[in-house]
Amino acid sequence: MITAKRLPVLFLLLFVRTWSCEAADRPNVLFIAIDDLRPELGCYGSEIAVSPRLDALAADGLLFERAYCQQAICRPSRASLMTGARPDTTGLYHNYVALRELQPDILTLPQHFRAHGYETVYCGKIFHQGDTDEEFSWSREPVRWLKDVKRPRGPYALPENNRMKAENLQEMLAKYGEAARRGLASGPAYENADVPDHAYIDGYETLRAIATMKEMVAAGDKPFFLALGFKKPHLNWTAPKKYWDMYDPADIPVAEQTDAPENGAAMGLHASFELRTRAGIPKIGDFDPELSRTLMHAYLACVSYVDAQIGRMLDALEEAGVRENTIVIVWGDHGWHLGDMGVWGKATNYEIATRVPLIIWTPDMGSRGATTDALVELVDMYPTLCELAGLPIPNHVEGHSFVRLLDDPHQSWKKAAFSQYPNPALREWAANPLSNEMRETWFGPLIQEVEQRILRQQGETWDRDLFEQHLMGYTMRTDRYRLVVWKDRRTPDAEPIYVELFDHQNDPHETRNVAASRPELVKELIRQFDAGWKAAL
Repeated sequence: MITAKRLPVLFLLLFVRTWSCEAADRPNVLFIAIDDLRPELGCYGSEIAVSPRLDALAADGLLFERAYCQQAICRPSRASLMTGARPDTTGLYHNYVALRELQPDILTLPQHFRAHGYETVYCGKIFHQGDTDEEFSWSREPVRWLKDVKRPRGPYALPENNRMKAENLQEMLAKYGEAARRGLASGPAYENADVPDHAYIDGYETLRAIATMKEMVAAGDKPFFLALGFKKPHLNWTAPKKYWDMYDPADIPVAEQTDAPENGAAMGLHASFELRTRAGIPKIGDFDPELSRTLMHAYLACVSYVDAQIGRMLDALEEAGVRENTIVIVWGDHGWHLGDMGVWGKATNYEIATRVPLIIWTPDMGSRGATTDALVELVDMYPTLCELAGLPIPNHVEGHSFVRLLDDPHQSWKKAAFSQYPNPALREWAANPLSNEMRETWFGPLIQEVEQRILRQQGETWDRDLFEQHLMGYTMRTDRYRLVVWKDRRTPDAEPIYVELFDHQNDPHETRNVAASRPELVKELIRQFDAGWKAAL
């Protein structure tokens, strides 16, 4: 006989059983992050990149031609997309502050999936280092040990390069103390070693992800959210020799547009600080064509290396029998200048740094092998995956689900995408304010050169505290235009300090700032910018 006292327990058991059944019926998610990858893939029209596995995924899924990050640097971009909140909401603008310091209670994407019955786990780089969020976002650890496979020791496969990096760091620590750990010393920018894929960390983490996936499939009691993050093609560009051998150096192109935009903001471009910290890279001046071609070769080798690891992961899903019930989404956290505009690195507000690759495959999408020109943002992934998995979208989310594009990729969509970046010219390469230690290194002359350029353009507007600490470049990409407004973050309603406007219909490479010749259009676009992201939906 069921008594009144037992009813609450029975209702609870019924709820838990129903909730568990609903979770078990939901699709798995394979969430693939690629660090510093611009859309340099065959499926994006690259004439040189060898990327057969991502090309095949795009040919059976949906490729976004115009996807944009919210800030072109690792930690702020990842904090934004992993929380569904934009940088001005997270307050995170550089790599040396932790997400939970600023937003202790924010609900991350994997944390939300975990709360709704998913097994959540990551391998590799998903959040930025220091923001891994082990306590809240992940329900289990990945497989710790792989039989007969050792974890790589150091960023390089060749001992002499690991030794060089360690010696350079010790030298800089002796001069500048702990500040040297913030990117003031490194080893070579690239390495070509005849080693197996797992001799570098991305190959090793792929094997761990496969082993972890197999454990979760064998358990069979929960759907999984498996995040696999690749560190390449982030510097340093290290990849096994067989991927370098996929390219003939003589066929590798170098950037054609190596000048800054005409009439562009003097603070809009940096001096390639991130690459120049590497051993063997000139500390000032332009790179010669031979070095530029070698660096491009190194980047491409890393792209092909990561492509092969993604193929291995997808093959493992197939072999485990869960490929057809797994959403696959692949994204890059921001773009990268490979000599474009005379810059090597991410960290600008221009198209080359803010535009990212984004590919999705779902079991029941209506349109396969399509591309879409819809403007989308990385912050949109959070609500999209929630909708695909049947989860509620949290109220704090500042993105817009693009699920409808999976069936009709050519429908009318957002009016604009938004990004931002604090003054690239007078920030360290991790977007943090310049340190005294950095001024004392070989970067001193470069920084002085940049300051003089800004002074010549800005005149009486120049104020060191403003330009180094508070200047923010906000950019809005519409169907035809890119607007960049440079503002004092302390007075967001004040007039912009400088404005850039690029007409993509006539100038797709953003070579000329036409703001001065189009004042009425600038006013119209600033009104659109001021209306914010919600008005662009």
